[in-house]
Amino acid sequence: MQRKIRVLVGKPGLDGHDRGAKVVAAALRDAGMEVIYTGLHQTPEQIVEAAVQEDVDVVALSVLSGAHMTLFPEILGLMQSRGIGDRLLTGGGIIPNDDMTALLERGVGKLFGPGTNTQDIVHYIREWYAGVHGADALPPLPPPPARPEPMVRASERPVAAPAADRHHARAAAAPVKKAAAKKVPAKKAAPKKAAKKAVKKVAKKAAPKKAAKKAPKRSAPKKAAARGKK
Repeated sequence: MQRKIRVLVGKPGLDGHDRGAKVVAAALRDAGMEVIYTGLHQTPEQIVEAAVQEDVDVVALSVLSGAHMTLFPEILGLMQSRGIGDRLLTGGGIIPNDDMTALLERGVGKLFGPGTNTQDIVHYIREWYAGVHGADALPPLPPPPARPEPMVRASERPVAAPAADRHHARAAAAPVKKAAAKKVPAKKAAPKKAAKKAVKKVAKKAAPKKAAKKAPKRSAPKKAAARGKK
């Protein structure tokens, strides 16, 4: 009987980065699996309890804190004590290859490091499920999501011009830009000339006033009169 593969994605310990776990969870969901995400800062007991309550087939852990050599064996022991030791315990994170080999020898499934293609994880889980329950029990992969048709067809898209043509086009457009640049300052300078002319007109009108002020300073007749009295 075919049914969806149920996967529990857990984040044990104090690790607060779950972007990778969410990406993997979305990829598993798109592959037709039922995914349960526990959230951040879960204890091993909480993860195993959720796995029992949800009756999952796979427990996938995301560990980036460096405590993988402690968390994976502890959760595997709790799974065995709760009667779900036959389920797959897998996961990934920043785990050295030597530690992956050591955990594999203890009964943990295959682990994946940073940069792994999510389709490799999907293939591994489906392969394990078919080996345990038989190939007939493996559900088919859903069709890929349909993409909307582009607004412009490939034949109608503009093609970039060769480098030589682009160079000639820039050279031809250069004189036009220079001529436009020369005209702009001329228009901006026009108000300044008008202001200078206005200042000159004001200066001419003010000239008679200066002459009127200087006239009273001439005191030659007074001095001549004083000499006549003597």
